[in-house]
Amino acid sequence: MSKVVDGLLYSESHEWVKVDGNIAIVGVSDFAQSELGDITYVDMPDEGDEFAAGEEFGALESVKASGELNAPVSGKIVACNAEVEDSPELINEDPYFNWIVKIEMSDSSELEKLLNAAAYAQKCI
Repeated sequence: MSKVVDGLLYSESHEWVKVDGNIAIVGVSDFAQSELGDITYVDMPDEGDEFAAGEEFGALESVKASGELNAPVSGKIVACNAEVEDSPELINEDPYFNWIVKIEMSDSSELEKLLNAAAYAQKCI
C-alpha cells in the first residue's frame, strides 16, 4: 500500500500540499510516483507563472508513462525545486520530502476542496 502522510492535503490528481502561511508546497504522492515507475524527467513551470486550481502546470515522465501535474490551488509559482529538475529520481526516493513547486496562493479557501490523508488513503485502495 502507498504511503500517505498525515497533515498534508491531497488533490484528486495525486498532488500533495503542505501549507506554510500563504505558500502551498506541492509535490506528488507516493501512489503517483509508484504508478509512474522510475521518473526520468520533470517538466517545470517558470517562476512567476500563474495557474488556476486544476490547471496543468507541468509533467512527470518515466520509462513507462507520463503524467501531468495539476495545480491543487490557484496562484503564482514562487519557487521550483532545481534539485528535482536535475535529479528526477529523487521523487521516487522520497516523494514527500522532494517537493516540486511552491505556489503563492491567491485563494486559500480552495484548500477546503482538497482531501485529508484519511480520505486520500481511501481513494488509493
